[in-house]
Amino acid sequence: MDGPEKPTKNDNPEKPEQSPASPGVSRRDFLKISGVSAAVPLVSQMGAFALSETEVATQGPGKVPVSLNVNGKKLSASLEPRVTLLDALRDQFELTGAKRVCDRGTCGACTVLMDNKTVYPCSVLAIDAQNHQIITVEGLGEPGHLHPIQQAFIDNDAQQCGFCTPGFVMATKAFLDQHPNPTQEQIKHGLGGNFCRCGTYAGMRMAVMQAAKTKGA
Repeated sequence: MDGPEKPTKNDNPEKPEQSPASPGVSRRDFLKISGVSAAVPLVSQMGAFALSETEVATQGPGKVPVSLNVNGKKLSASLEPRVTLLDALRDQFELTGAKRVCDRGTCGACTVLMDNKTVYPCSVLAIDAQNHQIITVEGLGEPGHLHPIQQAFIDNDAQQCGFCTPGFVMATKAFLDQHPNPTQEQIKHGLGGNFCRCGTYAGMRMAVMQAAKTKGA
């Protein structure tokens, strides 16, 4: 009496066994087919997206003539309305004293004077700065003829990396114009809109006091 028939062993390792549930298609072939099927719609969508990108024309305002009064000089350029005063000063007119650090109107490194008041040019559009008197650190003094404030910062070693120094100098100018004989507490409060990552606040306060005395002499 014959016993139960034993399953035959696959003697050809190159030909994988076929699943009874899917006659004629091996498990490996099934996975390959599934992967290709899933990729085709994705590739089609990406192609359609790329096509739509090339067909859409760029919309928006172009460059317009902008005229600025900076350090007593008239400077003109064609700028997009979105260009900030800081970018215009640095990139168009090569006045790089105002530094771009936070670019969010919080650190004060880019401080300039507009109508004798401190502003953060990273937060002012160049087109809106027209018809205003702008003074940058380059307008205060130059090598050999430094402004008393600039000289006081040097004398009191009130700078290290230097990135915040132009902003502090301009903030000091506006502050001393309003407070020619300041107290230490007034200086601390008056320059509160400018930050120094190197922590040279003590030297800066001494510089402000020296500049105040120099201006008053």
